[in-house]
Amino acid sequence: MRGLPAAPPWAFRGRSWRDAPFAALDFETTGLDYSADAIVSFGVVPVRHGRAIVRESVHQLVDPDVPPTPRSQTVHELRPVDLAGSPRLDEARERLAEVLAGSYVLAWFAEVEVHFLARAFGGSLRAWSRRTIDVRNLAIAVDHQPPSRRLEHGYALTSVANRLGVPVANPHEALDDALVTAQLFLVLVSKIPDVPEPSVRDLLRIGRP
Repeated sequence: MRGLPAAPPWAFRGRSWRDAPFAALDFETTGLDYSADAIVSFGVVPVRHGRAIVRESVHQLVDPDVPPTPRSQTVHELRPVDLAGSPRLDEARERLAEVLAGSYVLAWFAEVEVHFLARAFGGSLRAWSRRTIDVRNLAIAVDHQPPSRRLEHGYALTSVANRLGVPVANPHEALDDALVTAQLFLVLVSKIPDVPEPSVRDLLRIGRP
């Protein structure tokens, strides 16, 4: 399993979200072909006891096995020359495993992170989905919108952050996107309709990737 990060204990699911450890994760990649593209950077921000633990954040560039596509370079502005000399994924994966171990994963449009986590570590898509909360789906629920709205531009990370007053410094930079995701999670978790103090199980259901 290539050092599959330990999943959080099952008992957390029935407890308040404030009791559980989370890790907001963002990947930047060479593209979105899940079978062929590769991770070029990741950012992780731990969330514990209702707070983003910024001092424990991790940002790592990765030298990929395939070059970034021109389109991906215009998005994350990471060129092959910027990535040269960075660890390969085999090396960087250990650091990523450490910061994800024992935590639920928070991501924005989590389909991307779930697929690349399965590629990086092994494990099934289902197994990764069962420990991942798509924070964008929380935003859709707070707006009383149907899940079909999830692909609309109005639910891009920066759009929702601007609407809810969460600062965005460097869009499509992995660490900043992870921090914005963490902050949006903390804003949205108290606004979910009819669930004033959600359990982890509530969030996994509403935020299912």
